[in-house]
Amino acid sequence: MTEPNDLSAFWMPFTDNRGFKAHPRMFVSAEGMHYTAADGHKVLDGTGGLWCVNAGHCRPEIVEAIRRTAGELDFAPTFQLAHPLAFEAASKLALLMPEGLDRIFFTNSGSESVDTALKIALAYHKSRGQGGRTRLIGRERGYHGVGFGGISVGGIVGNRRQFGTLLTGVDHLRHTHDPLRNAFSRRQPEYGAELADDLERLVVLHGAETIAAVIVEPVAGSTGVLIPPVGYLERLREICDRHEILLIFDEVITAFGRIGCATAAERFGVTPDIITMAKGLTNAAVPMGAVAVRRSVHDTIQGNAAPGIELFHGYTYSGHPLAAAAAIATLGIYQAEGLFQRTIDLEEYWADQVHSLRGARHVIDCRTIGLIGGIELEPREGAPTKRAMEVFHRAFDEGLLIRVTGDTIALSPPLVLERAHIDEIVGKLAGILAEIA
Repeated sequence: MTEPNDLSAFWMPFTDNRGFKAHPRMFVSAEGMHYTAADGHKVLDGTGGLWCVNAGHCRPEIVEAIRRTAGELDFAPTFQLAHPLAFEAASKLALLMPEGLDRIFFTNSGSESVDTALKIALAYHKSRGQGGRTRLIGRERGYHGVGFGGISVGGIVGNRRQFGTLLTGVDHLRHTHDPLRNAFSRRQPEYGAELADDLERLVVLHGAETIAAVIVEPVAGSTGVLIPPVGYLERLREICDRHEILLIFDEVITAFGRIGCATAAERFGVTPDIITMAKGLTNAAVPMGAVAVRRSVHDTIQGNAAPGIELFHGYTYSGHPLAAAAAIATLGIYQAEGLFQRTIDLEEYWADQVHSLRGARHVIDCRTIGLIGGIELEPREGAPTKRAMEVFHRAFDEGLLIRVTGDTIALSPPLVLERAHIDEIVGKLAGILAEIA
């Protein structure tokens, strides 16, 4: 039997469970830019939780919306029934999307959003008489959640190697990381647009008539903050158009102001056919994801379907009342406080401070866009990732939450931060890096 607070009962995700349970680090509360740890010390949130708390922690407007809704409508099914909050949330979200992407399907996470988008792409081609288009194209080093569809199109080896052959009919583009030409880039790196031409290689190899969709993160976050080269996304869009391939942007990280606009599609001026979202949609207060679909894709599936259910897909909690209420309140905060523009206003100062770590001990690259920063460390000989994890642990103990992926420190603070918070984040990292072997 287990005790109520037995640490062995919770099998923690993406965690060294043995290491954590020997030396646990716990949060017990949060407010604004800070967590409070179990021992009482404050921890400045340099990662927005997990790229998701864009408006700061425990916002009263969101808390009250959830509390009120829980007392009025704890759950309502959205299979053949509905409730008004789901439609209100979808309508408000559609207004933030690029023109034409105004059909919203709700999920519960980024992983579910990705699998939903892939299924919509397959259903679209079948509905228009091209059912042979079943191949899905991801990208090396891509992260698209942990569903079987997402890890199949994903390209992070560690996320794939335990789970067999995954989905068949999947291939991958080359990644865009080119430190020899693009080290210490601010915003989009200069070199690498031609890497999009790798899609043409896959078209020749497989035949365009077999390819349903290409999915990429506009900014790849979990693999270490890889920012698209100038012209890369535009070229990818053009190739997809030429071969009638749907283009999916996985914006689970980049949506909702992280790089200064409602979407990365808007920031980069490239409109995909489908956008996946989650995280910042509800400020992480209630799990929720969404998929924005180009109206022509939606209408093709719906218009060509037999009477009855048009898309045999969904989740019990799609458009859950509490999640919808949290989303409505969150989107209201983004608009009322101008948080997307705030990212633009702070972008240069953020970049200046992050890039001030150039020349710091162990730092081999810095990459920034919006309020995202990647600080790549030289791997410790014979022990890759260990140095970054030591920095992670030291930072927590010294009152700073960062995220590390491989040997890269990834930063994505709440958009409500002040310049003093930026100074504190970078200052603490500089001190820790100077002391870490």
